[in-house]
Amino acid sequence: MARCEVCFRHCELKEGQIGFCGARICAGGVVRAANYGRITSLALDPIEKKPLQRFLPGSRVLSLGSYGCNLRCPFCQNYEISWSEQAMRFSEQAEYATPEEIVKTAAYYRNRGNIGVAFTYNEPLVGYEFVRDTARLVHESGMVNVLVSNGTAELSVLEEILPYIDAMNIDLKGFTDRYYSEVLGGDRGMVMRFIERAVRDSHVELTTLIIPGENDSEEEMRKISTWIAGLPGKTPGKEIPLHISRFFPRFHMTDREATSVKKIYRLAEVAREKLRYVYTGNC
Repeated sequence: MARCEVCFRHCELKEGQIGFCGARICAGGVVRAANYGRITSLALDPIEKKPLQRFLPGSRVLSLGSYGCNLRCPFCQNYEISWSEQAMRFSEQAEYATPEEIVKTAAYYRNRGNIGVAFTYNEPLVGYEFVRDTARLVHESGMVNVLVSNGTAELSVLEEILPYIDAMNIDLKGFTDRYYSEVLGGDRGMVMRFIERAVRDSHVELTTLIIPGENDSEEEMRKISTWIAGLPGKTPGKEIPLHISRFFPRFHMTDREATSVKKIYRLAEVAREKLRYVYTGNC
């Protein structure tokens, strides 16, 4: 029996057992990333798609994903590679690539505007070892690293990768413990601690997807933006960009209407009471 130390779940795993995330396994008495180097998605994306609006705008970044996630968002747009049951099927189809091969591919696309590598699509930190090893080589090659994460990881994991990460977009999905625990299967406190540490040493932008009836009140947006504005870090809190995104029904949450554009714009106005850079998405 071995304990996984990546997130708040701290899965206790028997030999050969896979953790809740579908990506970590007990092998030889230790927990490791079963998805190490297993690539399910690869694309050359605009940096704004991460989304990052204030980090090297106009550039492109080689974006890659593996499989697995430690949350269970019922509206997940990448559930095929994120949720455990589907992710395990993808584990057999995923192509293997070494960190060296990823860096070689990233360098190949430099003449098409590529600035480096983005770890995205599924939750990258359930396989943080591959992020760490690849990102280090990306830096050595003179390129940059981007992390797109739900922020559900221990600070010890963040410390391992932080020296190599130049920019992050982190989901701050809401600001109530009920929403995080009952709807997402997560831990709000862990995400907040992750963000508090990340902003000290990296360019960070945050994203909140607005779900009707869950996290769409002006009161909650005021609490979110006030908390962000008070963060001490590399960038003053009030200048940390916040992306407020519109929800569309999908996956296990098709019983909700899409968030109204009017609502998104109004919540953006509320956030701008505290924050300088607020962007709307999916409108």
